[in-house]
Amino acid sequence: MKKLISAIALASAALSAPAMAADYVIDTKGAHAFVQFKIAHLGTSWLLGRFNTFSGDFSYDSENPNASKINLTVDSSSIDSNHAERDKHLRSDEFLNVAKYPNVSFNSTGYTDNGNGKATLKGDLTLHGVTKNIEIAVSKVGEGADPWGGYRAGFEGTTKLRLKDYNINYNLGPASEEVRMELYVEGIRK
Repeated sequence: MKKLISAIALASAALSAPAMAADYVIDTKGAHAFVQFKIAHLGTSWLLGRFNTFSGDFSYDSENPNASKINLTVDSSSIDSNHAERDKHLRSDEFLNVAKYPNVSFNSTGYTDNGNGKATLKGDLTLHGVTKNIEIAVSKVGEGADPWGGYRAGFEGTTKLRLKDYNINYNLGPASEEVRMELYVEGIRK
């Protein structure tokens, strides 16, 4: 009888315990995550690019989304604008200075659920040796079981960065003072 009461108490405690945030690793191996950018070119067109090498993880609980957090590290030398000479220039000390600053990092400091799958993610972005607190507008894409027995969650986010705020002072003209960042993150639950 004592065993039955203990089993019932244990089951009741497990059912009444609050849901815990799940930890996810960002799926870069399967190429299901992207860090992309867009900047005006001479006020007449757009220059698009991405960073090919990055890693990170995040925690997310759909019952308590405000407890979400993410950490992301980007290899700044992996910048790819689909033009080798331009990429060489972007890696130089006039822009990213990858020899001195090999990584860009983002560590979240807060997540505010705005309803309907929308949120505001705040965190510290370190770029070109400068750390600034930024906001990223986030949309939840979805979550669920995958065909390989795992569980995934995906989000997209956008933000704008002023280059001068990060001591990147190369003059591209007034139309090109901001870079738009687009993040697409799919994580595999650990």
